[in-house]
Amino acid sequence: MATRTVPLRTTSAHRAPRSVLLPGLVITGAGVALAMAGHYVVPSVGVLTWAVLLGAMVANLDLIPIAAQPGLRIAVKKLLRVGVVLLGFSLSLTAIGALGAPVIALVVVTLVSTLVFTWWLGLKMQVGPARSLLIATGFSICGASAIAGMERTADADEDDVATAITMVTLCGTLAMIAIPLLQAPLGLSDRQLGIWAGASVHEVGQVVAAAGPAGATAVALAVVVKLTRVLLLAPVVAVVSATRRRTHPAGDGPGAGRPPLVPLFVLGFLACVLLRTSGIVPAGVLDVIGTLQTITLAAALFALGTGVHLGKLLHSGGRPLALGMVSTLVVATVSLLGVLAIA
Repeated sequence: MATRTVPLRTTSAHRAPRSVLLPGLVITGAGVALAMAGHYVVPSVGVLTWAVLLGAMVANLDLIPIAAQPGLRIAVKKLLRVGVVLLGFSLSLTAIGALGAPVIALVVVTLVSTLVFTWWLGLKMQVGPARSLLIATGFSICGASAIAGMERTADADEDDVATAITMVTLCGTLAMIAIPLLQAPLGLSDRQLGIWAGASVHEVGQVVAAAGPAGATAVALAVVVKLTRVLLLAPVVAVVSATRRRTHPAGDGPGAGRPPLVPLFVLGFLACVLLRTSGIVPAGVLDVIGTLQTITLAAALFALGTGVHLGKLLHSGGRPLALGMVSTLVVATVSLLGVLAIA
């Protein structure tokens, strides 16, 4: 039987007093703690995946009170962007450059082909312009972080964002399980598996789990390849935004007015990348920032998970799910062919 939850809708959430925000923020904090505990018990499932799943579970069990909605909305709107900014401290341009031109070219070709094909197919399947773009971005770049980066450019609402993140979590989990199982049948070396996992799996935590059976060296390589995809978030957002500016003049559509070419928080992400590359941030500080990044993204994804309604997904989610499955096959196939070609 489908359950019902109150959607994350409130017109005054951004100006709400702290007492109004407190219930939602307390529930979000509890969700983050449970997600971290779940990851500790089952390390193969990342904290962010746990956060989405737990948010959806408590919402569909009708455990979210109406009073929690303003705080949950703030967690979605603010903390997801803070987490994306802090994600920049995970990236070093030096490490990416060390991959070499063939691997970087593989990442670029895989990303662009997956993005364009998924976006086009979503429109053909009538998934919706905004939802198609978010799914294409999340599957081709870096999951929830990319979806957050593209949200305003796509003129997306919270249902679009929640659906895209649900699809990327589900399909990324399936890819995380399948890829290491295919290493022996495909005759891949540990290095090839690491590159393939980094170029095809959606979330960083899922990449680590997918490359883990091949050893620490494969994991390290997979993470660097994955973060190379993350770095491409800013130029992709800029290109898509510029394209939409030409095809959707100011004043057209539900989001009247033009969004910025690159959102400020994406510029903040780039600034953090440069700070990490410069080497001026001490290792201890980077560790603290890494923890804060995990907490903020987990909080935002837990809050987003509370907007996932199983009844609605079962009723109308067939096309987004089919699009996500096809996109997963595309990104896995293109990247695998690239891995074999550069071997």
